[in-house]
Amino acid sequence: MHILFLTDNFPPEVNAPASRTYEHCLEWIRSGHQVTVVTCFPNFPTGKVYPGFRNRPWRWEEMDGIRVLRVWSYITANQGFIKRTLDYLSYMFSASLAAPWVRKPDVVVGTSPQFFTVCAAWLVSRLRRVPFVFELRDLWPESIKAVGAMKDSLPIRFLEKLELFLYRQASAVVSVTNSFKKILIERGIDGGKIHVVTNGLDPGRFRPMDKDRELLEKHHLAGRFVAGYIGTHGLAHSLETLLEAAGELASDPDGRDVTFLFLGDGANKANLVARAAEIGLQNVIFLDSVPKNEVVRYWSLLDVSVIHLKKTDLFRTVIPSKIFESMGMELPILLGVQGESADIVRSTGAGEVFEPENAGELARRILALKQDRERFQDMKRHCAEAAKQYDRAALAQKMLAIIESQLN
Repeated sequence: MHILFLTDNFPPEVNAPASRTYEHCLEWIRSGHQVTVVTCFPNFPTGKVYPGFRNRPWRWEEMDGIRVLRVWSYITANQGFIKRTLDYLSYMFSASLAAPWVRKPDVVVGTSPQFFTVCAAWLVSRLRRVPFVFELRDLWPESIKAVGAMKDSLPIRFLEKLELFLYRQASAVVSVTNSFKKILIERGIDGGKIHVVTNGLDPGRFRPMDKDRELLEKHHLAGRFVAGYIGTHGLAHSLETLLEAAGELASDPDGRDVTFLFLGDGANKANLVARAAEIGLQNVIFLDSVPKNEVVRYWSLLDVSVIHLKKTDLFRTVIPSKIFESMGMELPILLGVQGESADIVRSTGAGEVFEPENAGELARRILALKQDRERFQDMKRHCAEAAKQYDRAALAQKMLAIIESQLN
């Protein structure tokens, strides 16, 4: 089988969509299938093309057996609704023009978060007369409203109609959460074609390890209790809450040995750095994104992983992929997200849940874990047990079976 996969994020980018797509495609290649990925030139989230690449009309390459066709797009930083929309639209047009040149695909898969990528996948599937599978990673455009980037309006209502059209046109919808499936059924989409394949982890990469000594010394973290956030610094993440918690711990005698480590980039990072400097936080370290193969070295520096999203009903339906990576690293999780992801953390015992945007509760839970070593070690054991349930290879095979069923 030849799978044509359209995605606007792919390695060397290191965000969740890029990692999931790459690891799934790699597993499908190992299973004897052919995979071609149509993507853009790597630039997320800074809006600057990575070294070694140039934003050209197209470029073919091969990555671990995966054929990759990179196409031109309008590149901008991950901020500003209009510019980001132009970015999405340009990729949609470029991918729609380029994908027909891919030889003899049997199925086309398009992945969100934003579904202009999925529009291109639908169009290409119609031109090639093959099934179209919609991988649903986010309820876009609802997430635009959730972070306040755009209010309900005529354009939003148009996008919502387009969203429903794509769900109905898909041969199958692969959702990353059960909550998304429930919402789609409530909106009139046939539940029989909606399948759930959650995010997961590569246990070969995300596994327990000693703290990286070189990085400990470089960032003066020896003897510190490190609470870390690793990922995109976007509007949806409301990371100001973590800065407020850092401020509270800095003034608490029991919390003065706690350091907050932030690794990544995003639309809100400059504001966060400026805010930390403005209030004089000495217990916060901001680091830029690092290559995919270096990320685990920074995970190893953490004692606890803090995962946080803005307090809004929409985010009750999402499951941040960092949950599974934290499990693999055996790092207790402090989760500031409600809903389905909170249920996972509670049921597995891999961490604790605090109210989103409640800095005081986050600070108290960090202190409690730092002081209660028995509870801390118990969470680490539960992380190890839970990680086995979310092996990316098994999840990739589950999605592969769904794709194969569309050809029968």
